[in-house]
Amino acid sequence: MSLLTGNERAAYVQNMFTRIAHRYDLMNRLMTGGQDIRWRKQVIKLARMDVNASLLDLGTGTGDLAREAVLQFPQAKVTAADFTLEMMRVGQKTSPLNFSSADALRLPFKDSTFDAVISAFLMRNVIDLQKGIEEQFRVLKEGGRIVILDTTHPKKNILSPFIWIHMHFIIPALGGLLTGVSEAYRYLPETTEEFVNAEEMVACMALAGFKQIGFKRLMFGTIAINWGEK
Repeated sequence: MSLLTGNERAAYVQNMFTRIAHRYDLMNRLMTGGQDIRWRKQVIKLARMDVNASLLDLGTGTGDLAREAVLQFPQAKVTAADFTLEMMRVGQKTSPLNFSSADALRLPFKDSTFDAVISAFLMRNVIDLQKGIEEQFRVLKEGGRIVILDTTHPKKNILSPFIWIHMHFIIPALGGLLTGVSEAYRYLPETTEEFVNAEEMVACMALAGFKQIGFKRLMFGTIAINWGEK
């Protein structure tokens, strides 16, 4: 994966998510033991939305996070954006969200459009992390919030060997069984190991101009929620 150019990696990721779209949500439930549902609720809470807020769920996939936002804030204007059309087609069968095709590095929205921008498991797939964060900063209103849910490097502890086995063997095997695309679930540990940790994400957010930045680790330190304010 690291040998691919930026455009090649973007095409690879888009193709991969197209192939696993129909089993994507099921695999998320299985990989996290259903904890991803609780994490998404936390993301919406950390966005600190008003009743009539405008929200962008970037890298929405099938719309899980956007649907949680609508459940909590039925009057909010929620936009669910992704660059993989098949993921959004699967999501449309579940609920009529306002889906939008969008590249995280070139968002098709005007400056200062949203009160909050949230994402779940998007940023490790973005070929230019800093540019992706800066684009989210651009489309946020003053005082708007960013919340990022993603994988992170776990700190070394007694569970580290078990986490490694789970990531490198159990998840690819399960993914291959359910989707027939085991390579997609070998991609997960590869990108997790190459991705920034929660503390480095804080630095990237600060460089983009965000203030009041914080984070929390989840699931034995393998998942992090980062947040900040414009």
